[in-house]
Parts: sequence; C-alpha cells; structure tokens
Amino acid sequence: MSATAERIAVTCPACSPETEIVHEVLATGGQATVRCTDCEHVHKTELPTPETRSVSVIVSQDGDSTSTTVEAPLDEEIAVGEEFIVDTDEALLTVRITSLEVGTEQRAERTPVEEVETIWTRVVDNVRADVTMHPHDGRHDATRSIEMYVPGDYEFTVSEDEKAGDHQFTVTGLHVREDARGYDFAKLDHDGDTALAKDLKRVYAREEASRATAWSGW
Repeated sequence: MSATAERIAVTCPACSPETEIVHEVLATGGQATVRCTDCEHVHKTELPTPETRSVSVIVSQDGDSTSTTVEAPLDEEIAVGEEFIVDTDEALLTVRITSLEVGTEQRAERTPVEEVETIWTRVVDNVRADVTMHPHDGRHDATRSIEMYVPGDYEFTVSEDEKAGDHQFTVTGLHVREDARGYDFAKLDHDGDTALAKDLKRVYAREEASRATAWSGW
C-alpha cells in the first residue's frame, strides 16, 4: 500500500487548464509540486485524496499476536509478501502480509482492498532467526537449535561465519519463507547464496570450535 502516487492526473495552467493531464509528483506536503509530462511546466496543486476504508490487521511477532486497523486506499490491490507500516499500541512497526482473508475460511494471494476482511501479517523490522546447528565433529545426536535476534534486513550467506552469544558457526543452508519474494528456490545451499533474516524460516549451520576452546590447553 503506497503512501503517495508517483503520477497523478490534474489540469496544467500552462498547456491544459480545462482538461486533466498526467503530471509527475516532485514533492508532497501542503500543496504538492508537480511537473506536466506534456509541456514540462512545474506548478503547485492539491493532491486528490484517495477514498479509503478501515481494514482489520492481525500483527504477529514471535508467537504473540495483536490487532489493529489501517486505512487502505479502495482503488488499490494488496498481495501476500507486500510490506507496510502499522501503528500499534506498542510502536510503529513494519509488517509483511502473510495471508489475506476475504471471507469465512477463504484466503487469497492477491485481492482488491474493497474485498479484504482481515490482513494477516508478521513483523519484519526485527526478527528471530531460528538456527539449527550440527556439531563440528559431525555427531548428529548433538544437533541443537538456538535463536538469534537481528534486524530484518540482516543478511545470512551460505559458507560465511556467524556468531550468536557464545556460539560460533558456519552457515550451510537457508530455508526461505513462503511469503518471501525474489528467490529462485525455497532452499539455498550453494556457497555465496544470500537471504535476508526476515525472509528466512530457518538457518542451517555447522558449529565451530570457539577460540576459547581451541586455546583451552593453555
């Protein structure tokens, strides 16, 4: 759901004072500054106010959920995977759409705003990365899981080293979430494959011996 339009149709005092014509929005706030795409004339104008409706939003974070509402433009479509900002009692949060409820037990991947009943989302500003670690000696019975809390745009890369508290590990694979966009595969395991923390369902890793362990004989 975009905050402003990049182009609008308004009259141009220089070349089209009676008929609306496409303009590029240069600046907003108060009266907007726009430029006519026909004659390049720059002038001020009032931006049209889009018609909106209040839509229920469920916000999930680390297993907890809260509800709020947003005012969404009626002339827009929304889709799973899109991100927008919501105002909750706790804070302003960036969230990603995970599901769109359009009727009783009916969900859609994409829908016009006028048809959506509830937008289901999860927070992507700061996220919990679930890491499954295999021991460096290869013992599968010692596999364990840890949690990392990182910014949503934090990058994990296959074959690169990471540290979480006392744990040092090398990333061996990345499991991408279904609502993530821009990835060719759900599982990434080639050297250099990269994904953002907010796009990941799980990180797979090989635990490395810490510097302290390596020097413990001293």
